[in-house]
Amino acid sequence: MRTPRIVLDTMHATFLARAMYVVTDLGVPDLLADGPMSCASLAARRGVEPVPLHQMLRAVATTGLLRTDPGPETGPQQRFSLTESGQSLREGHPSGTRDMVLTMQGELFWDALRVLPERVAEGRTGPEIAYGKPFFELMADRPAEATRFNRMMIATSGDESAAVAGAYDFSGIEKFVDVGGGIGTVLLELLLRHPHLHGVLVDLPGVTEQARQNIAAAGVSARCEVVEGDFLDSLPTGADAYLLSRILHDWDDETCVRVLRSCARAMTRSSRLLVVEKVLPDDDEPHLGKRLDLIMAALTHGRERTAAEYAELLAAAGLRTIRHLPTGTAAGIIEGALT
Repeated sequence: MRTPRIVLDTMHATFLARAMYVVTDLGVPDLLADGPMSCASLAARRGVEPVPLHQMLRAVATTGLLRTDPGPETGPQQRFSLTESGQSLREGHPSGTRDMVLTMQGELFWDALRVLPERVAEGRTGPEIAYGKPFFELMADRPAEATRFNRMMIATSGDESAAVAGAYDFSGIEKFVDVGGGIGTVLLELLLRHPHLHGVLVDLPGVTEQARQNIAAAGVSARCEVVEGDFLDSLPTGADAYLLSRILHDWDDETCVRVLRSCARAMTRSSRLLVVEKVLPDDDEPHLGKRLDLIMAALTHGRERTAAEYAELLAAAGLRTIRHLPTGTAAGIIEGALT
């Protein structure tokens, strides 16, 4: 019996992802921004060996991020150019793609993967096993990595923010609180899409400065407040809606209930809770959230959940689930209110 193709493809994908990391980390996309270059020239510019670099480039070119230019040259003399998709790997690209590649293929993530068998056997997370600290404590100790991780959220959310802004009827909402809003990715999408909205972003001090910069750059500072604080303790009260976008999946059930109770204490009878997560299907259907769930398992005590599991969390916090609203992406909106 032959090895199933899915096994071969999955095992090979590990090496392709690593080659993409090498090419990105070396800054090859930035070197190619002005036009095609030979592998030998790229290797000389970066002080690396041309033959293995050529192997990396040739593999990455199969993804459509690079292109092997036609010509008689072979081996390291072959010329490569950057495609439109490959532009996303350049430093400073607004998609956050480069940050995603460097973060997800970086040392911390790889160390967490390396100890995944121990993670399953012991219950401690990858960072706890490899570094002796939970993931978010490590991020607090590594501000440069934390900044890159926050920018990575732009890439991993894809078009979800725009989909959420369009899927939910915000006409009855005037003020909303973005709980743990990070650098403001979702908040900005809502404010730009719905000019009548006023937003309040709540997060820890290490994140809020970057959020303020992004809000100012978008020109919506007049309709947005940034509040430094721990959403497990308290939140601004009386808003029309409380948004938890990709927050609950970071935590175990007990902590999720604490977060939801914090929201419930701040809400009024007319307030709405909007939980935005990759809501998992109940069957074996392939789903982006199931792959993300593996990352959560490796790094944190959090997990992705089904609609029924989110409803159970809301109920434990004194909230009722109104509906599960699809967005046309892997993310869904769980709408809740006080019981």
